[in-house]
Amino acid sequence: MSASTDASARAMEIPPAVRVLRRSGFTIAADGSYAACLAEARVPAPEGDGDVDEYGGGGVSGWFPERWTLGPEPYAVPLPGAQPEEAGTQVVPLPDGRVLIRRRVADRHDLALLYPAGAGTGEVPIGSLCGDAVTLLPPCPLGGAAFALVYEGRSGERGSAGGGSGEGGSGEGDSAEGDGVTTVWQVYGAGKDGPVAVMRVPGRCTGGVWLDRTGRLLAVDRTLAGRTKAVAVDLRLGEASPLLQITEDSDDRLVLAEPDSGLLLLRSDATGEARLGWGVLGSRRPVRFPDALQVPGILLTPVAAQPGQILMPEAAVVALRAEAPGGAESLALWRPGERRLHWRASPPGWLGATGYWGADDLLRLPCSVPEWPCGVAPYEAPRVRPAAGASGSRRGRGAVPAALPGPGSSAGLGSSGGRGSSAGLGSSGAALPAPTRLPWRVLPLQQAPLAAAKAG
Repeated sequence: MSASTDASARAMEIPPAVRVLRRSGFTIAADGSYAACLAEARVPAPEGDGDVDEYGGGGVSGWFPERWTLGPEPYAVPLPGAQPEEAGTQVVPLPDGRVLIRRRVADRHDLALLYPAGAGTGEVPIGSLCGDAVTLLPPCPLGGAAFALVYEGRSGERGSAGGGSGEGGSGEGDSAEGDGVTTVWQVYGAGKDGPVAVMRVPGRCTGGVWLDRTGRLLAVDRTLAGRTKAVAVDLRLGEASPLLQITEDSDDRLVLAEPDSGLLLLRSDATGEARLGWGVLGSRRPVRFPDALQVPGILLTPVAAQPGQILMPEAAVVALRAEAPGGAESLALWRPGERRLHWRASPPGWLGATGYWGADDLLRLPCSVPEWPCGVAPYEAPRVRPAAGASGSRRGRGAVPAALPGPGSSAGLGSSGGRGSSAGLGSSGAALPAPTRLPWRVLPLQQAPLAAAKAG
């Protein structure tokens, strides 16, 4: 499929007052300006089709892209195509307001840019990719670029189905037999007609976490020879290097990175069970697996880490989504320098493990309920506790309140529109001079003394 600069009109009708039934794949742009997701809604059935859908109403249910404009007064704009999207369609918001979409069509994946155009949707095709697995990477910190991973289980030679070029090299030579190869493609912003192959990485790569704010360093979870390890890829040099190697036999995946502080959040089974741990990019300190992040019966998923804590990973606040069996959920806030979780009520209708920290140092969580269809709930960072009290907090291993604060409950919600009740870091403290940061070095976090690493 060749790239085109002509916008094509898309005609699927979404009534203005349509009720969205659910949303999937909610993704926030790197600068927090826009977000995008797939929305499912019930639309009027074609004439003569009187079927009752799975929700007990008339009409038919279909998925369509939706763009959110974030800010003081968030609002959503539907971007429907000529027909409903497949549930596996992927969307990524760009800082200029357009939405990058990946659609599976037969044996290829078509890429296009969507944008509002009058009462309809404008669409600019930008090429296609082929492979056993094609996924768009999370929004790039470099706003004018977007990337994708394409995995080929055997030859690894297919890649672009048209409108693209293959210029990337492998960072580690040929892949091991049977493991296949993953190619990193730049699908937008390369200045060429269609996707451009950046580099090849032996093995199957999944995930994707940006390690810097320039769009140069990317971490992916690579499965090779039966083990999954996070590796760092330098998109400028076309080189891949180990990032997480906690033990030879462990599966070590990176789940979150904060470039300002160098804080890394990972999930590894190096201790004998899958646990959350943390380390520091470019540091030789071992990975730590705090007891506070091991809560019995609760699944903790990192959402976002507080930026601006230059060279102070212990001070960065990490937001985590806490889920209990049966569907109960809550928000947990945690600092690596502390040994406890700060529990907050999650907003009603929280749209998955998504959120972002604004320039005002508030955590914002997107949510949607009928009375608040396009909401963003703000939370303040928890107050810093005196260091003297830290030594006694170890007995609070995995402590959970008697009941998790439910969505919309008063626990953790202030009267100022959903803001967390704990005070923020405050403006009364003396300002510290910003330390000078050297360029990050990518060093493998490995061979951590596990007895010491288990200590928070």
